[in-house]
Amino acid sequence: MPLFIVAIGILVLLLLIMGLKLNTFVSLIIVSFLVALALGMPLDGVVSAIEAGIGGTLGHIALIFGLGAMLGRLIADAGGAQRIAMTLIIRFGEKNIQWAIVIASFIVGIALFFEVGLVLLIPIVFTISKQLKVSILHLGIPMAAALLVTHGFLPPHPGPTVIAGEYGADIGKVLLYGIIVAIPTVILAGPLFNKLAKKIVPESFKKIGNIDSLGEQKTFKLEETPGFGISVLTAMFPVILMAVATVIDMIQQTSNGKDHFVFELIRFVGNASTAMLISLIFAVFTMGLTRKIPIQQLMKSCSSAVSSIGMMLLIIGGGGAFKQVLISGGVGDYVAELFAGTSASPILLAWGVAAILRVSLGSATVAAISTAGLVIPMLGQYDVNLALVTLATGAGSSIASHVNDAGFWMIKEYFGLSMKETFATWTVLSTIVSVCGLGFILLLSLVV
Repeated sequence: MPLFIVAIGILVLLLLIMGLKLNTFVSLIIVSFLVALALGMPLDGVVSAIEAGIGGTLGHIALIFGLGAMLGRLIADAGGAQRIAMTLIIRFGEKNIQWAIVIASFIVGIALFFEVGLVLLIPIVFTISKQLKVSILHLGIPMAAALLVTHGFLPPHPGPTVIAGEYGADIGKVLLYGIIVAIPTVILAGPLFNKLAKKIVPESFKKIGNIDSLGEQKTFKLEETPGFGISVLTAMFPVILMAVATVIDMIQQTSNGKDHFVFELIRFVGNASTAMLISLIFAVFTMGLTRKIPIQQLMKSCSSAVSSIGMMLLIIGGGGAFKQVLISGGVGDYVAELFAGTSASPILLAWGVAAILRVSLGSATVAAISTAGLVIPMLGQYDVNLALVTLATGAGSSIASHVNDAGFWMIKEYFGLSMKETFATWTVLSTIVSVCGLGFILLLSLVV
């Protein structure tokens, strides 16, 4: 019965968002109230559960999410992202252009959220495709694969950051394991899938695309942008801080080393929130002050970054409310009882639930957060690596992007594809990312 109520709730959510065109955040809150009442929650506990869900979710990620958006915008507005892309393209040459696009998109994708990275890199891809006289999609598939993988697996992106907080996973380990999983996944879903896509839908590689809807894009002369090395370092700085802290912490634990102030300091600096703050301050200098850009202009970039993610934060909070209702209403406990005494892997369960919700809801982030509400109660029954469960949830929430996902329509319109071609390229690509990601996570679970 609880799962039936959840299913009806998801159908109502789809009706509100897709049928009545209601705002996603408003729809999530309405459905959270309806599901809470249908589950028989006490009336005086409904509002408190929804408030707790919103507060608990945003309380963990608002700082990381906000600082990450500012960092990405500073790099983009300074021309750092363009420098990274163009330098790699020049160095790799025409023969290895796909690999240049993959690496550039991966680095840029760590610092920028999916939609922002897409809007920033697509004009560069269009320019390069014209110069080299190659298909736009030939370069677009590797770019989209890298951006999707970083979005699904790597903090400070909202999905993995939120899920890590909900599961109580070490975000540094999520990042470290995420990079290990992400690299082979990008290779399979990018350059290798590109060869297959050309055979499945060869006509799509003849399309010329259209980016007029993006408006006039800010472009730089290469000599006006920051240096390649400092641009890469700035984009990767939070990753470096968190990864170093995690590795040192793991070494200390395995060697049973005594705790010391130095280790405490390293853990403090490597904490996701601290690392993002330090990285933002570093970016203010490297992308701004050292290049004689006024601090007022830099702060304007930061303000615009935060205003652009306001609705996304509310949607994430709405997802947190729905998640808390599932937990407080007993749905999570019901799922835990169903799987009690079974050998079902929490990694596979988290992936499967996230995949079903992703196909149903469209939003990868909302699907991931809602999955936490169903999976958290059963995690106590298993001795499982929470970082891997986090990644499995992220992988599941990446699967089968289709008509209820904004990313589907962005890819379709920018690359000038038909519905069939978009399904055969982008939908298949996102499914490869999800399935291959799960495969590599399961392999990694045998080692860590």
